[in-house]
Amino acid sequence: MTKVDIISGFLGAGKTTFIKELIAKVFQGEKVVLIENEFGEIGIDSRFMQNSGIEVTEMNSGCICCTLVGDFAKSLRQVVDEFHPDRVLIEPSGVGKLSDVAAAVAEMQEEAHVEINSRITVVDGKKARMYMKNFGEFFNNQIESATTIVVSRSQMMKEEKLKECVSLLREHNKEATIITTPWDQLSGDMIREAMDHGHSLEKELEEELRAHEHCGCGHEHGHDHHHDHDHHHHEHHHGEHHHEEACGCGHDHEHGHEGHHHADEVFTSWGIQTVHKFGRKELEDILSMLSTTGAFGTVLRAKGIVQTEDDSWMEFDMVPEESEIRSCQPDYTGRICVIGTELKTEELEKVFGK
Repeated sequence: MTKVDIISGFLGAGKTTFIKELIAKVFQGEKVVLIENEFGEIGIDSRFMQNSGIEVTEMNSGCICCTLVGDFAKSLRQVVDEFHPDRVLIEPSGVGKLSDVAAAVAEMQEEAHVEINSRITVVDGKKARMYMKNFGEFFNNQIESATTIVVSRSQMMKEEKLKECVSLLREHNKEATIITTPWDQLSGDMIREAMDHGHSLEKELEEELRAHEHCGCGHEHGHDHHHDHDHHHHEHHHGEHHHEEACGCGHDHEHGHEGHHHADEVFTSWGIQTVHKFGRKELEDILSMLSTTGAFGTVLRAKGIVQTEDDSWMEFDMVPEESEIRSCQPDYTGRICVIGTELKTEELEKVFGK
């Protein structure tokens, strides 16, 4: 029986980095396959992960919980049959719902000879409150459905803010193990212990998940939740867009009705392949504009790999108010992906599509 670990997390939370940590520390000696579900037109993360020697099945342009459920099931069966792994890691889209991914796996556990070992959600501690208020339908689902929650960037937080973050998470999930120590300070045994506690919870949740598998909810939310395909979503109503910690969107997300939304109804993506050679300062300025102005819509994540003016290569990541640029190995071409709400693609084309 192949173990399945689902590692979710909102855009830019640090899922890929944490997966690398798991592979290096916790799953050493195991045959591991990673299945990624990218929301976006241009696949970027697979290229980063392939450097770690991990097999990647990448599915672009869609959400695992809706349009790609069939493809996902086929991919899971395929990797088990082809590679006979000890463990399959599933990295859903940052805007995917963990409950839907878990339900899709649960439906085919016997057929594919797999069992869910853990549901992990990586949460950017510095942005948890903002995302909870502005994108709660997706963000809260990932928290509520997790058996282990990993707080990233905790080393950048004061103790008081970290306590507030944990309290917020506990409002949505009273049972999950919460890891607050920076993961680079933890041994593999410590991480595994936290996951194993979540594994014991998984057994308790399994029956509840099966009872709700029609909508993939898998969690009792303590309020009215209608289980048909016109679900009334919870926690986040698009006409109630809080700006106490603004996400910078400048709009009210009003859809005219309260309904269960798929990622492609709320989030949009834009991506290109490019041969343009970027200067580091040029790229820094572009990422700063994406993060601090509304000129491009609400940019929640930008990532890519591009060639430089001196023929070296850079890869970059950006989330609101934070960005990183680092040197990397050459790729077959430059690739850029931007994810957000109400993206202004013409403006993105002007700065990137040169």
